[in-house]
Amino acid sequence: MKSYIPKYLLLLILFLISTSCNSQSENPKYAVAVLNTPVLNTSDFESVFGGANGSRVKLDKRGFIGEMEFIAFPNTVFEIMEVIPKEDHNIFRIKTSDYQYNSADLFIDSRFVKTLDTLPNDRVQSLPDKNEILNKLNSLDGYGYMWGGNYGDGIEQLLEFYRPQYELDNSTKDLWCLRGVDCSGLIYQATNGSTPRNTSSLINFGTGLEIAGLSASEITSMLQPLDLIVWNGHVIIVFDENTVIESTGGEGVHKSDLLSRLKSVMKEKTPVNDWGSTSGKRFVIRRWLLNMSNEQ
Repeated sequence: MKSYIPKYLLLLILFLISTSCNSQSENPKYAVAVLNTPVLNTSDFESVFGGANGSRVKLDKRGFIGEMEFIAFPNTVFEIMEVIPKEDHNIFRIKTSDYQYNSADLFIDSRFVKTLDTLPNDRVQSLPDKNEILNKLNSLDGYGYMWGGNYGDGIEQLLEFYRPQYELDNSTKDLWCLRGVDCSGLIYQATNGSTPRNTSSLINFGTGLEIAGLSASEITSMLQPLDLIVWNGHVIIVFDENTVIESTGGEGVHKSDLLSRLKSVMKEKTPVNDWGSTSGKRFVIRRWLLNMSNEQ
């Protein structure tokens, strides 16, 4: 006896197969930031921006948003590794050439980007001239510290996409919008993202100065604006012949006397010519602007 499938059931099966195939093919492969885009190391954005009662920002024991990695500038290209559906948007697990560090998986909110099936061109890293960089650093003086932050004015869209359930005080609103910059984010913003995002790369960026065995005064006499006094964990930027600028958790972005700041660093750390030349508590000075100019 021949078995047969009813016509309506056959049509349903064909529809389900077609829908499944289409949904797989419609999963985007790439995304491009159309807004300043927060990149987190968790897919649970709601737990960071709102939490259980929709009125707080998740902070770690240091008082920082530990899930923050960095803010991708517009035109940053992402490769989409996974799509995590939400009620009215998606969360993408991504990779990007703008942030290649050995960290946890990286995630973005689909509302900050447009999706593509073909690989677009990478974001153009347009390095401003020296005076523009110094002016941008100067304009950020007084901004707060934000772990993972590299866009001082913050991202207002976070208040729209993750709408608070209650009226926020100013400090919570600043946290919610990611206002402020961290130490390497300060120079990253001032250079339009043309310098490495983290200090683990800045310690080898550009050319190292020969500072081993020198005093603070001798080192100071060698320095030029935008030289980096850096170790794995913090960077201080030379602003002019007498001044440095940096962002710290306690004070945010602030300036201080170059010689005095260098002396304070040398109470705990030893000047070395090259980061890999030794170990222990040490720092290097990297001159990068000439190096970058030669690459343009």
